[in-house]
Amino acid sequence: MTTLIFGASGQDGYYLSQFLAGKNIEVIPISRKDARIQADIADFNTVRGLVGRYKPDIIFDFAANSTTRHDVMFENHATICTGSLNILEAVRTVSPQTKVFLSGSGLQFRNTGSPIKETDPFEARDAYSICRIQSVYAARYFRTLGIKAYIGYFFNHDSPIRTERHVTKMIANAVVNISKGKETPLEIGDLSVKKEWAFAGDIVEAVWTLVQQDDVFEAVIGTGKAYSIQEYVEACFAAIRKDWRQYVTLKQGFRSEYSQLVSDPSTILSLGWTPRTDFNQLVQMMLKQ
Repeated sequence: MTTLIFGASGQDGYYLSQFLAGKNIEVIPISRKDARIQADIADFNTVRGLVGRYKPDIIFDFAANSTTRHDVMFENHATICTGSLNILEAVRTVSPQTKVFLSGSGLQFRNTGSPIKETDPFEARDAYSICRIQSVYAARYFRTLGIKAYIGYFFNHDSPIRTERHVTKMIANAVVNISKGKETPLEIGDLSVKKEWAFAGDIVEAVWTLVQQDDVFEAVIGTGKAYSIQEYVEACFAAIRKDWRQYVTLKQGFRSEYSQLVSDPSTILSLGWTPRTDFNQLVQMMLKQ
C-alpha cells in the first residue's frame, strides 16, 4: 500500500507517518519544506504529477496554517481551498481509485457550547472557517463524481512537537523552565476556556479508522472530554510541585473565541476507535523535553 501525506512536516503528518511505518505502509511525505518531496499543494500541475506518478491507495491532506488570524486568509485559501480542489481533481483525472482524506475543524461549526457533531450546522465565523467549509463542500461534490473523499473534523490535539504558538506547548515550556529555576511569569488570556486535550498520536489512528471503511465519510474526531486551561495549568505545575498562582498572570483585554469547544465523537467511536492517552498522561508527555 502507498500513501501520500500533504503537510507531512506538521504534527499530524509526523504522527501519521510513524503510525503507517509501523504497519509497513509506504509513505510519500510532501511539504513546502522539511519533507522528502518539497511541493506546493496550491499548484495543480504539481499535485496532479505526484498523484499520477505514485497512484496512491490513500492521500492524506494535513496542509494548513492552523490559525484563525485574518491576515493568513489568502495563504489558507491557497493551501486549504485550492489545495483540496487540486487533490480531488487530480485523483478524479489520473487515479480515481485513490481515497482522499481532508482535514476539517471543530472551529467551522456553530458553537453553542454543547458537544459538536458532524451533522451540526457550519458557521463561517472567521477566515479559517471559510476555507474549511469550502473544502468540505468540494469533497461532497467530488463524492457525487465517484471519489471516496473523507472529512475528519479535528478538535484540539497536542503533542511534544507542537510549537509555542499553541497554548499547551507555551505553558509546558514555561513550566519546564520554571522547574529549572528560570522563574519567568506566564501570561495567559483566559483560564476558564474549556477544550479537548487529546494526543495527536491517538487522533491520527482515528483518521486511519475512518478511511478503512466505506460507509461513513465525515466524522468528528475528538475525545468528547473538555478541560479548562486552568486545569491544564494546575496539572503542569503540580508535576513540578509549584503553586501556579505565583507565576501566572492574565492578559488584560483578552477575549477568547469561545468558552468551550468540545466534540461529540459518537460516530468515530462507533467505528471502533478509542483514544488511549488521557489528560494526565498528555500533561506528563508535554513536560518531557
